[in-house]
Amino acid sequence: MNFNLTSKLPHVGTTIFTKMTMLANAQQALNLSQGFPDFETDPKLVELVAKAMEKGYNQYAPMIGAQPLRDAIVKKYKEIYNVEVDATEELTITAGGTQAIFTAIATVVRPQDEVIIFEPAYDCYAPTIELFGGKVVPVRLLAPDFQIDWDYVATLINAKTRLIIINNPNNPTGKVLDREELIKLGTLLEGTSTLLLSDEVYEHIVFDGVLPQSVIGIPTLCKRSFVIASFGKLLHTTGWKIGYCIAPALLTQEFRKVHQFNVFSVNTPMQFAIAEYLSDLSYVKGLPAFFEQKRNLLKDGLEESRFKILPCEGTYFLNIDYSAISEEKEFEFACLLTEQHKIATIPLSAFYKEVTNQQVLRVCFAKKDETLWKAVEILKKI
Repeated sequence: MNFNLTSKLPHVGTTIFTKMTMLANAQQALNLSQGFPDFETDPKLVELVAKAMEKGYNQYAPMIGAQPLRDAIVKKYKEIYNVEVDATEELTITAGGTQAIFTAIATVVRPQDEVIIFEPAYDCYAPTIELFGGKVVPVRLLAPDFQIDWDYVATLINAKTRLIIINNPNNPTGKVLDREELIKLGTLLEGTSTLLLSDEVYEHIVFDGVLPQSVIGIPTLCKRSFVIASFGKLLHTTGWKIGYCIAPALLTQEFRKVHQFNVFSVNTPMQFAIAEYLSDLSYVKGLPAFFEQKRNLLKDGLEESRFKILPCEGTYFLNIDYSAISEEKEFEFACLLTEQHKIATIPLSAFYKEVTNQQVLRVCFAKKDETLWKAVEILKKI
């Protein structure tokens, strides 16, 4: 039957994460490709969900999110950044970070608008921009330092530039934009109508004494920004798909017009459970040390291997350079590792719009220590 169907995303196929996980499952390989923990979340949090269900929090939550969770988020930003967020006018609970990103882009991007993204980039940015008729303007950053040339970025900003998207800390590079760089970006945008989407889902996973950074603490940026965050990475609950968006009241008003028709509201008992769990922020403040130990386990374990370890300032991904081992392109080498050595990774090239092979793979270290030791043993033999 001919439906005369023209794809709105003709160049989009199955994501690299799905491909590599399927290959890992088929090969019974150790899966360090997709970004999810193989350890359980805190049993206390699970108990709080059951408690919320027993209390009857099982019907629709308010469209903007349950009040206790919004209050808990406001408290977090006040305690960590000394910034006031209006729980009613500026904060919306979403079905994960990706939905919040999709909704923010849908809210502001119109046909022919230009959107600047920094590559390697999380793979939902470009397709969503294109879905709403926007033009992706990629800034290609290269290993090993993935440094941004802000003077070059300035040359790309024009009257058509509707939005700039940053991811800080960055998946997949592990790079953290410091306060000085964020201030420089704010200076670039002064006097323009360009908005900012700051994807901060790894906000608290930073290492080596680096402090969490949010554009919400930069006055020149917060007034024009959608700040996106997620509890999936924060609480080791990626399957719960609960996140949020903070934006100025005018942007939030428009954001909610889209949000109410593609999601409306988010899982009620989990919102109440997370709110109670976050009454004590010591857990959040302990995340850097928790994941730094895992990063160091993998990094130090690979020091005697033939892989070169790239810097990792944040997130729970480490990039490894295999140029001393093989001249194979990244996707082919990742498949070879999965099939022959039973360990799955992600080729960095998957995060670029144009083919960019740097012989670098991304490895997830949000795993049990025994999983990481096993990974080290496999990779040291290659």
